[in-house]
Amino acid sequence: MDSSTLYYSLDLVSGSGLTLSSEQKAALQTSLVILKRNNKFNRVLFWGKILGIKGDYFIAQGVSEDEMTDKKSLYSFNCVDWHLLPPATEAMLAEVSATAKGRFVGDPSHEYEHTEIRRQGEGDEAVEEEVVVGTNVKVKEEKRLASTVHTIDKEVSVVPRGAFIKSPHGLVQTNRSFEGLSSLEASKLSYFLHFTEPQKLKKKSILELADLNPSIDFLDPLSEDIPKGSWSLQFERGSTVCVIRSMLWLGLTSFHVPMTPQHGYIYMGDGLKNLDLPFML
Repeated sequence: MDSSTLYYSLDLVSGSGLTLSSEQKAALQTSLVILKRNNKFNRVLFWGKILGIKGDYFIAQGVSEDEMTDKKSLYSFNCVDWHLLPPATEAMLAEVSATAKGRFVGDPSHEYEHTEIRRQGEGDEAVEEEVVVGTNVKVKEEKRLASTVHTIDKEVSVVPRGAFIKSPHGLVQTNRSFEGLSSLEASKLSYFLHFTEPQKLKKKSILELADLNPSIDFLDPLSEDIPKGSWSLQFERGSTVCVIRSMLWLGLTSFHVPMTPQHGYIYMGDGLKNLDLPFML
């Protein structure tokens, strides 16, 4: 995310009270350039911020050859010193899901233990207590952070249709000829795609696939998400910017300026999934 895209994203989320100070913005502009050079990334994006009780995690992502799969996530507390997050494996995701609960602490070395609420005693004297289950299951917050960034990317990262192109060899890269969606197209969720490995595309019939362009229609559209109502799409700034917000991961804001290649997304939130969504619709 270049500086103009970053400021656009921050401007759109500032209404929620979550933004960056001028010092943090200045630090980011310098440190992300150094991060790109030192790690030989093709480009570096500011991904967002996950709030913790003791401190907040600023997240950046370095992209190499393939825009979708060659990504590395890093975190910082001061927007200057960056630390590489471990890649999220299936085993790590399962471990974190079973163990880590509640708010982020803001300490990557903090350890979570698998706890359960159990009822102790009988009758009127019965009380509920939190009991540690198993002695060996401990997960550090750094792993939880890696898993959360991975899951948010997988479930709610958004790009406009045509912004990325897939080569016959399967390489996903920025589409340099992308000039933006029209205002009419930008008003429809079907023109915005999940920037992750598609799930629903694999289930489409040959007849349905015949209408798609394989070089740009290689991702799942937001319009097919269940439950319906997972997204809020609005035009803001005098109808010049299309803004899409996730109801599943509150704090994920995506934007696109129609008739221009400008687009991006940013996450600013507590890193907790909105599990109440089905009951809110």
